[in-house]
Amino acid sequence: MRRMTLSAAVPAALIALAGPAAAEPLAWNFNAEQFEFRTGDEDLLAWSADFTAGYDDLKVLIRSEAEYGLEESAFEKLETQARLATPIADFWDATAGIMVSTPEGPDRVYGVVGFHGLAPQWFEVDADAYLSDKPFLRAEVDYEALITNRVILTPSIEATLPLVDDAGIDRGGFAPIVEVGARLSYDLVDRLVSPYVGVHYERAFGESGDRRRASGGARDALFFVAGTKILF
Repeated sequence: MRRMTLSAAVPAALIALAGPAAAEPLAWNFNAEQFEFRTGDEDLLAWSADFTAGYDDLKVLIRSEAEYGLEESAFEKLETQARLATPIADFWDATAGIMVSTPEGPDRVYGVVGFHGLAPQWFEVDADAYLSDKPFLRAEVDYEALITNRVILTPSIEATLPLVDDAGIDRGGFAPIVEVGARLSYDLVDRLVSPYVGVHYERAFGESGDRRRASGGARDALFFVAGTKILF
């Protein structure tokens, strides 16, 4: 990624993990929930992917989320996170780490604390606080509805709530930004490769929407998407 590297941090973290759990085999996985092309008022490449390595009691999580504008040849969003995760209940982990946001615009660095897990009825939930002089909260919920053994509909909703004004990235304090999507996928190779199509809608409310409009953008945007999930 531009202007930063995690290559030195990851081996050091894994060595730290290996102490008391040395007899336990190291487990790892890569999961790209979204890797897609979006088309609407503009064309974007977007992805959301996690790499996890560690043991049952402690894991290292590296996450990348991005939106790349094809017309401008620039990142509208580029977030890289490094976290430690530990279980706190059945199906629930607590996480803590850092997030660096380096789009084509003002850079931001945050401390991150949050929770990830499965709520009743198997809703997958992420809830995080991003801490800095310009803090915000973010929560995401999605659900995999099996239509057949291979065809899956995944609705999702994500809400970001700035806690203070951040004019550099067009956010108003307590003016939320909401993203809603639905993706219909087909498990082409078990759960390893699952192409999908769907829709993605986002809207900035209140002062966040006003700031976007003043910067030449729009309050909301609707995209049709095509992409694939990747898991290994």
